[in-house]
Amino acid sequence: MTVDSLANPELAEIEVHGITRSSLLIRGALAASAVYGTSAVGPFVSSALAQGAASGDLEILNFALTLEYLESDFYNAKGREVGLSGQARAYAKVFGEQEQQHVLALTAAIKQLGGTPVKKPTFVFPAKDEKSFLALASTLENTGVGAYNGAGPSLKSKQVLAEAGGIVQVEARHAAAIDLLIGSSPTPSGGFDVPIEKPKVLAAVMPLIKG
Repeated sequence: MTVDSLANPELAEIEVHGITRSSLLIRGALAASAVYGTSAVGPFVSSALAQGAASGDLEILNFALTLEYLESDFYNAKGREVGLSGQARAYAKVFGEQEQQHVLALTAAIKQLGGTPVKKPTFVFPAKDEKSFLALASTLENTGVGAYNGAGPSLKSKQVLAEAGGIVQVEARHAAAIDLLIGSSPTPSGGFDVPIEKPKVLAAVMPLIKG
């Protein structure tokens, strides 16, 4: 499979350095999105979480925390590095602050349940300028929405589900705002995400997972 044949080739170049189950799930979700697009992420994450013995609420919250670490780092660190301007710069500032709020909220929720928040992995993003940053922002936000939707059905606590629901709605608004800014449709063409069968996803994503 070549880079040109990927649905989201920029995701294949993101590196996530970490050895926790949560960081592995993030790598797999990004790789699934790179191959098949963001519609593949939800089913992939749902199946991956269901497989593990540690697939309870704490595992899902740590998965979500790893995703929020990624998005916070993307906006707050990479956003400053590429030199954004105008509306892109304003969005990166606001979205970065909100992603950091998500990090703090998920960290608190994990501790409240008696768990240990996963450590922040190291991320390497391929964006080099404003155009590539916004393209990657769109893909990351839409991937995040798919990841939350995929993990949501496995949550047992209604309180945790409600908190995750509050976060995913903000992620979806981020995605829509970025998509409109770059001239893309803020909604799926068919109105629904199309699931991809797990064996096909896994066969495609494993060669793309780095680290």
